[in-house]
This record gives sequence, structure tokens and C-alpha cells, in this order.
Amino acid sequence: MAPLLELRGVSKAFGAVRALRDVSLALQAGEIHALAGENGAGKSTVVRIIGGEHQPDEGEVWLDGAPIRFGGPRDAQHHGVAVIHQEPNRFPDLNVAENVFMGRQPLRAGRLVDRNAMYQRAGELFQTLGVPIDPALPTRGLSIADQQIIEIAKALATEARIIVMDEPTAALSGVESERLFRVARTLADNGAALLFISHRLEEMYALCQQVTVLRDGMLVTNERMADIEHEALVRSMVGRSVKQLFPKRETEVGDTALEVKEISRAGVFQDVSFTVRRGEIVGLAGLVGSGRSEVARAVFGVDARDSGSVSVAGTELPASDPRAAIAAGLAMVPEDRREQGLILELSIERNTSLSQLSKVSRWGLTRSGGERSLAAKWAERLGLKFGRLSDPAGTLSGGNQQKVVLGKWLATTPEVLIVDEPTRGIDIGAKVEVHALLSDLAASGMAVLMISSELPEVLGMADRVLVMHEGRIAAELSRAEATEEAVMHAATGNGGRPEGSAA
Repeated sequence: MAPLLELRGVSKAFGAVRALRDVSLALQAGEIHALAGENGAGKSTVVRIIGGEHQPDEGEVWLDGAPIRFGGPRDAQHHGVAVIHQEPNRFPDLNVAENVFMGRQPLRAGRLVDRNAMYQRAGELFQTLGVPIDPALPTRGLSIADQQIIEIAKALATEARIIVMDEPTAALSGVESERLFRVARTLADNGAALLFISHRLEEMYALCQQVTVLRDGMLVTNERMADIEHEALVRSMVGRSVKQLFPKRETEVGDTALEVKEISRAGVFQDVSFTVRRGEIVGLAGLVGSGRSEVARAVFGVDARDSGSVSVAGTELPASDPRAAIAAGLAMVPEDRREQGLILELSIERNTSLSQLSKVSRWGLTRSGGERSLAAKWAERLGLKFGRLSDPAGTLSGGNQQKVVLGKWLATTPEVLIVDEPTRGIDIGAKVEVHALLSDLAASGMAVLMISSELPEVLGMADRVLVMHEGRIAAELSRAEATEEAVMHAATGNGGRPEGSAA
């Protein structure tokens, strides 16, 4: 059977940069196809060609067994192509049904919008997807997961047959991701062809039947998902064997660097206490909404706390005072690097120096030479890949943006480093580099508090695991005790160890 959509020998260049070289890809009806590769491998260019944003320089796009040249995104949509991006596009002041049918509202006499028909049709779409979303709900305040489902409903409203999902689970919890997977399977069962892009290999194996791997703009392999081993898939993506995704080093644990005593914030978390010692990585786990990030923000002083105390190296910190926290040796890499960790429009060197302005300034004026010297030092130390240090941080890949945020805070020479979702949205090669860096920092005597939604990351990197449930520490597990079953048992409110497990 002919593929619904096919790329045949497609090449694309942007100036001197060859983004794609002779790439072929076939999307079959009823199949979910993974597109894998590191940042910069060419995945985004493939998506833009399928979506009609770019035209191939060489090669062809085939649709329903015949060559086609999309005149733009609207033309691609007209031919049944829908692209669902990582960050949903929405009109927050309109309701769900209005977002689904924006620009395609059903009309009645006098060319007035038939709101009853719009709500009925939207309800039918969500029923087809098996997700109970009220079409009359305002979209402002909806979760990212619900916004993703609305984007899929938009695609169905246009009768899309080829659906591209570009990192749809990056900001979703495990439960939300599984709901999205059920919807994706429903779409495939109904005859759609799906292209699924994710940095999480376990998602590809759970959801996809076929995988195409790109590296440096070239096709490396195209195989059935069941026929390629995990190690072989990683090797094909990064060009080398990654024997250990979690390069945890054995370290000598020292005295207490961070002590948190009974901190509370009404309605968010209660009586949270823990310590982190020098040379130790402590994982903070739990389901989304359990209060992990909120605790970290209160420890750092970004958010207020109602009671309790936080001490760094024996010095108690005032509440709601990040400056005092930084001065005492506390640093924090936030969960959302694009919104909270970087100013994307500013240069790499300016972003790196933001935490150390006093050291790169004289008489109140920032010295560009001082900024560049500081940024160059950390760029080299962290293996940053960039064009010029004066380039905007927004031009970097996700993994390199994360390195800039890490460099910015490591430049403060902290005693304690808090990292919230350190590898979210970055490719597997960059993940290995970040994990190795965290391990090296702990080995050098730094205390690390790591928050992560990815259980393999927590289990692979942490010396101890603290598990939160509904704003409280539900369990503390040693590295030996911490298994996926034990962590999830505690995260769902059932205590630290499942029945029958060893104490």
C-alpha cells in the first residue's frame, strides 16, 4: 500500500548550512512513526517541509502516491496535514470550541456563526478522542495537556490525515502523557498517519511502530521499532555508543550543606524537612502537582514560605530573599529555562554574566570584556556549542541553552545547587553531558538537589530520593531502596515501600 505521505531524497540548505541531505521518509496510514535525532539533526526542517513552511531544494514530497508541492502551511492543511507543536497555539480569551474552529466556524443564514452547531461538533470531536473536555470552557487556565488535546481536535476538525506531533509530552506528567498516547492510538486506528517526535526513548518504544533516525541532516536508519535495540538506537542518534546514560560517580559524602526545617506554605506544602550534604545528589520526586518545584522555589526565596527555616552551611536564610540565598552559596536552575532561566533576546555572554554583574562591572557600567571572559570560561568548561558569544541565547539548541543557565549559576561558585528538571526537552547526547556534569559537581564537594519527573533519571543519579505527595515528604529512600515501584508507591500516597519489598 502506498504511503499517505512520503519524502523522497529531500535536501534543504539555508545559506551555507545544509539542514537535510537526501532524506527519505514514508508515513503509512494507521501507523505511528517516530522521528529521532539530536538537536540540530534536521528534525525541525523535516516538520516544516511536511507542514508546507519550507520547500525542498532537491527531492520530492509525495501525497497519496503522487508528487505534490505545497504552496504554504494553509495549502498543506487543505491537503490534510496538521502539525501540533510542543507549545500549543491558542486564543486564551476564547473558549475551547472557538479555538477548535477558529477560521472555520460553521455558519447559518446571514453568515452568522452557528454556535450551537460549533459546540455540538466540538463535543463530538472530544467524544471521538475519548477526552471529556467541555467545549464552552475558557482556554485560559487549562493545563498544557488539555491544550494539546484541543490542538488534536483542531486537526480533526480540518479532517487531517497526516498529523505531526512535535515534542507533545515535554511538559506533561506521566498520566497526562498516557492519555495523549491513547488519543494518538485512536487516531492511528481510524486511519491517520502520525509522525511523533520525542527525546524520550521509552515513549518511542511504547507508542511507535517505525523509527527514522537523522544525524547531521542525513538519514542514518529507518527500521521497525521492534527490531532495533535501545543501545543501537542511541548509537545511531549520537554517532557513538552511550554505554551509561547516568554516569554516576561514587563520592565521599561530607557534612550538611543545606538544611530545610519544617517549611510550609498554606495550600501548597506542609512541614517539609530534609538535608543535602556535600558530595551528595538528592533527588526530589513525586507526581506533577505534588509540590516539588514549589518547595525548591521557597528554599531559594523566590516564593514566600509561611513558617520553617532554611540554612546553607549553617547560615539561616531570610524568607523571600533570593539575593541573600545567592550570597550564602545557594544557586537554582529553574524548571522553565526559556521563561525563567534565560532572557532569550540577550546575548550568550550577557545571560552568563547576569548572576555576576558586580564582577563584570566598574563604576556601575558593565564591561563587555569582563562579560566575554566570564562567558568564554564557562562555554569552554561546559562544552557549549555556539557561533559567537554575542549571539542571542535564543539561537542555541535546548541542550546548549541549558548549559548557559548552568554556567550562569556555577559562575557564582555555589555551595548548593538546585536543578529543577535539568534535562527536560534536550536530546540524549546533551542529557549524558548534563548528567556527567552533575556527577562531577557532586564529586567536587558540591551539594545537589535534583528535581525530575523522569524516574529513570532520579534513580540513575540520586544518592537518596525524597518522594513528595500532596505537599508533604511521603518517603525517604536510599539509593539501594529506590526502585520505580517504591517511588511510585510513595508518590501515590501509599508510603515508602510496596508490600512484600525488603526493608
